[in-house]
Amino acid sequence: MRDPLPVGWTEAWGHYRGALERVLHAFKYERHDFFAAPLAALIESTLRARGDVAFDAVAPVPMHRSKVRRRGYNQAELLARALARRLDTRFERSLLTKRSETPAQSKLARAARGVNVRRAFTASRRTEGLSILLIDDVTTTGETIRACANALLRAGAARVCAAVVAKTV
Repeated sequence: MRDPLPVGWTEAWGHYRGALERVLHAFKYERHDFFAAPLAALIESTLRARGDVAFDAVAPVPMHRSKVRRRGYNQAELLARALARRLDTRFERSLLTKRSETPAQSKLARAARGVNVRRAFTASRRTEGLSILLIDDVTTTGETIRACANALLRAGAARVCAAVVAKTV
């Protein structure tokens, strides 16, 4: 990779297509929040197969508060909370915050995605020295993971890894 992500590793359970794409769309946009637990189980199986589940905290990719108000929930937060329970690890919603509302990554061209989220996230000083597992539903270019991981590392996180349900192909 010319510009590798600043994470120890990134894992995805599946590919964002077919039935999984439809499930994740319903989870994200149609308030099918009951998918959180089974999707977290899929991520857990991937992490256990990797052999790396030792984290101090599980943190979701945050949404800006105005977007959470409109949608009613953050699907990454639901996933992270369910996964933290499965891993018997602390769930930390407030380690990362999104400073401002940005256009949806899915609506942007690949080249514009990095610029869109660069410096969009801030991390709490409580990240210092922690090993953090960052959770999101889907990754396409990895730019959101990059921006979140950079914020966590700037705040002193010892290690950041990322897991998602699906990646685009």
